Amino acid sequence: MVSTEVIVTTYNNPQALHFAMLGLSGQITQAFSVCVADDGSGSATQEIVENWRKNFGETRFRHIWHPDNGFAKNEILNKAIASSQADYLIFIDGDCVASPGYIQRHLDLRLPGQFVSGSLIRMPLLVNDLINDRLITTGTIFKVNWLKAHGCINRFGSWLKTGTLPLALADFLEKISPVKKVWNGCNSGGWRSDLLKVNGFDESMKYGAEDVEMGVRLNNAGVIGRHNRYTAPLLHIEHSRSYADPIVAANNKRYMKSVRRSGKTWTPKGIVKVDSPNPLIQG
Repeated sequence: MVSTEVIVTTYNNPQALHFAMLGLSGQITQAFSVCVADDGSGSATQEIVENWRKNFGETRFRHIWHPDNGFAKNEILNKAIASSQADYLIFIDGDCVASPGYIQRHLDLRLPGQFVSGSLIRMPLLVNDLINDRLITTGTIFKVNWLKAHGCINRFGSWLKTGTLPLALADFLEKISPVKKVWNGCNSGGWRSDLLKVNGFDESMKYGAEDVEMGVRLNNAGVIGRHNRYTAPLLHIEHSRSYADPIVAANNKRYMKSVRRSGKTWTPKGIVKVDSPNPLIQG
């Protein structure tokens, strides 16, 4: 039986993390464990983590943390991948709330030699004060009328992501979508063995396409992407990004394109710090 773990990244946003956990607790399938990959959060996040550890139980929940040393998301993600015991890993950010069928849709789409690339619906900052447990547990926050009324759907593409269309039609649109099938760190899933094959994320990369770069190496290694854009709604809770640097992001994108051209599959700055693959970690 294939085992699945959801890796949730977080950094000093305890209220959003609580809502993310609430979304996961309401999934129609509970055939997964949870790992909170914490990029150096403080005690307020620890309190949320301990509360949800009790809810999920020790066998289904773990928390990995390292000291705050600036934006080091790729580093904590690599620690989560390396220490996971699951066959299949689903990644969401700790400021994202998954609709009830989100995990099941990811499980339905998993195939050998493929990763699943999802999207999200961005909620305006003004919505933050309105979000509460009841909106999530009742499913009201995922309803098209609620999303429209609160400025979360401002174009046709956003509406498509609400999961309103019949599954067969939405699935067809995902297959023919011209959008590049890249690894989106806020919403993607893949086989742990594939992620180990490319040595995970490049830890030298800071915010800006740092997740996409690993997807490029997966592509280079023959692991293709599959869209999950219109069938499993995921809502994003807006926040400030003090760590964002446009120069770094632009450099990352240029580097990512060079990786695509080169056919490179391995990063020496990943899970293991070696210049070429080590067969001991390929499994």
